[in-house]
Amino acid sequence: MTSPTTPATLEAHGWGWRYATRLRWAVREVDLRIEPGERVLLLGASGSGKSTLLQGFGGVLGGADEGETHGALRVDGRAPTEARGRVGMVLQDPDTQTILARVGDDVAFGCENLGVPREEIWPRVRQALDAVELDVALDRSTAALSGGQKQRLALAGVLAMRPGAILLDEPTANLDPQGVADVRDAVSAALDATGATLVVIEHRIDIWLPLVTRVIVLGADPAGTVVLADGTPEQVLGARGAELAASGVWVPGHPPAVPPAPAQRPGETLIEALGLTVARRRALAVAGPFDLDVRAGEVVGVTGPNGAGKSTLGLTLAGLIPAESGSVTALPALASDEKADPFRWSSRALLTRIATVLQTPEHQLLATTVRDELSVGPRALRLSDGEIATRTDELLARLRLASLADANPYTLSGGEKRRLTVAAALATRPRMLVLDEPTFGQDATTWAELVGLIARLRDEGTAVVAISHDEAVLDALHARRVVVGR
Repeated sequence: MTSPTTPATLEAHGWGWRYATRLRWAVREVDLRIEPGERVLLLGASGSGKSTLLQGFGGVLGGADEGETHGALRVDGRAPTEARGRVGMVLQDPDTQTILARVGDDVAFGCENLGVPREEIWPRVRQALDAVELDVALDRSTAALSGGQKQRLALAGVLAMRPGAILLDEPTANLDPQGVADVRDAVSAALDATGATLVVIEHRIDIWLPLVTRVIVLGADPAGTVVLADGTPEQVLGARGAELAASGVWVPGHPPAVPPAPAQRPGETLIEALGLTVARRRALAVAGPFDLDVRAGEVVGVTGPNGAGKSTLGLTLAGLIPAESGSVTALPALASDEKADPFRWSSRALLTRIATVLQTPEHQLLATTVRDELSVGPRALRLSDGEIATRTDELLARLRLASLADANPYTLSGGEKRRLTVAAALATRPRMLVLDEPTFGQDATTWAELVGLIARLRDEGTAVVAISHDEAVLDALHARRVVVGR
């Protein structure tokens, strides 16, 4: 697929980084060395600094106006910003790496910036797309891709550059099970062909264990970020598995606790869909027809392969996009005195009836601090300052965000952003929730807490539509499955 390259060396010497708008250090006093050609799995609890470290090696953290740094990072002995083309990185959010309007151009972008000869670029582009099994036309609009397809696109752009180090930040988070295996196999093939160094962050680690040779676990103490464990997978996960699982690390054989089954049967129907087909754009149906209902006190789990239309179904049920054909009807128990079609409701009417958590957290962040983000919905409802403060403080505590109350939401880790958007959805106390990949980016502890929170809402009578590739979430919530794409 590719030609051999010189693998890169990655080093951190007492390195730390703090965003200008965030009070605490994201990473502090990290010391480690990753040898050329090593294959490293980087683990740690949510917010432990894994993504920040990877972004530092990738040279994408920004300058002094964006944050404060100390110590040094080195790629082949040079500052990351001086090691042009030596590191290729897939970020946690693939939308942030989609640059150009067409698939082929987007994959070619990195090669063009590195000065790769034109006659070599397009064979590389096709090879990279084949490697990640993104079977779309080169002129396909990148905006038309699903979240999982964008993840593959970002990886293809990295593989086409043939870097000395490949850095992956949860590269399979939004992929269906087959897509997870495909991406892992594509990375494996690229490493075998090029010999590149690999560092991958992934909370659910089983898929990567056969590929990696070293596991590094980050943690935090009052002195800064520390390396809790470092060694072979057997040394780290075998000998210290129970200890690491207790700290929030996903460890095979140490599953997190799950809530009990619901004690009561589902209640009244809140939403009913009949003959429903859904579309992101008019006259371009992507899924359906569906006949389904959503009942109080029940979790409806929406599953299916990437690109099948799961998120589009969720947005349609939530009243955020219109039905392509068929109908979505809110029954009086939910609609009250509003129109039957949720798409025709005002945003204020939606606030207390149906709340939505989008697949990409950044798409719904509105405020400059975490506390203010949680206040947006309650203020739109014109609640009193006292009631807003009560709701906000409760959610900050329940979702482990209290220490970040004054931080800019965009400086949070991916897992922290996900918990923030869930908390913001709950701030208006809606009767129905639509959650798109609700446990994305969570460590074992916060995964269990989020699942427990959703279960409590279900048991209190909230209707939940959970769109997820994580079958463990749907099993834990005893969800009724709706499979899209069959």
